[in-house]
Amino acid sequence: MLQHIHTDNAPAAIGPYSQGIVAGGFLFAAGQIPLDPSTMAVVPGDVVAQADRVLQNLSAVLAQAGCGWGDVVKTTVYLHDMADFPRVNEVYAKALGDARPARATVQVAGLPRGVLVEIDAIAKVP
Repeated sequence: MLQHIHTDNAPAAIGPYSQGIVAGGFLFAAGQIPLDPSTMAVVPGDVVAQADRVLQNLSAVLAQAGCGWGDVVKTTVYLHDMADFPRVNEVYAKALGDARPARATVQVAGLPRGVLVEIDAIAKVP
């Protein structure tokens, strides 16, 4: 049985998908981009501001499923420019605290709405 996750504390899906799905004891969180959930607009600022918003959005989806960063087993970071990796990594490390999930980071040709970063996650539901 699939459980669809939705929270108003993260942006509503901008397509035919869910913010997250719980299946088999795991949360599969959709990729989050730097949209302000109250306005659905891309947050102003550079990649640091965008990464911070992305991680806030992802935290909200995790929380709605009863998870925290310590439950995350894998993330994927999608960057428009790999040169931004060191700055995004600093924001990521601060948001995750002591959590150390497996991670892949890839540069992509483009992201929705022209944003600079997107992150998705898989977490074990406690």
